[in-house]
Amino acid sequence: MEKFETIQSRCVPLPLQDVDTDQIIPARFLKATTREGFGDNLFRDWRYTEGDKPNPDFILNQAGVSGQVLVAGKNFGCGSSREHAAWAIYDYGFRVVVSSFFADIFKNNALNNGLLPVQVTEEFLERLFSALEKDPDMQVEVSLQEQEIRVIDTGYKEKFEINSYKKYCLIQGYDDIDFLISQKSDIEKFEGSRLEVAR
Repeated sequence: MEKFETIQSRCVPLPLQDVDTDQIIPARFLKATTREGFGDNLFRDWRYTEGDKPNPDFILNQAGVSGQVLVAGKNFGCGSSREHAAWAIYDYGFRVVVSSFFADIFKNNALNNGLLPVQVTEEFLERLFSALEKDPDMQVEVSLQEQEIRVIDTGYKEKFEINSYKKYCLIQGYDDIDFLISQKSDIEKFEGSRLEVAR
């Protein structure tokens, strides 16, 4: 995974509540076994009309819309436990998802795949949506080290919570296997000391 420290980026607003994992990546696209390519079908049924024509009304198809930060409504990632939802968002190019509430399984899947779920208060989220409506080019800065999201123009900011182990892994660019490998020498020392005691 890529190391995550601080991201400064424009935002993509998706002011919809209860966005489930089947809306994020429809089940018919889950046949692949690797993580690559899922971004092509992110929000597929919203991005395309019948006949696979881009839907001009959907935010990702609108000219000039870009950014590494997806700002979504409450209860994002509900529904099934499919890890592919986090893969699709990450593969599309997002590194942060902001919401006032995440489904637990989605939140864990996101953290395991290099995607940072930033849970904020409903007040902060509403102010963020309002600011984006007035200025679509508005940027935020997300600092994982400080556990803070800040609107650059106004300085409006809020802290967010994250599991300390997952925070460490994101900063280092580790998944769970990478973390274990990084601890190899300490594990070997510990096992060696146990053998000495057993003798």
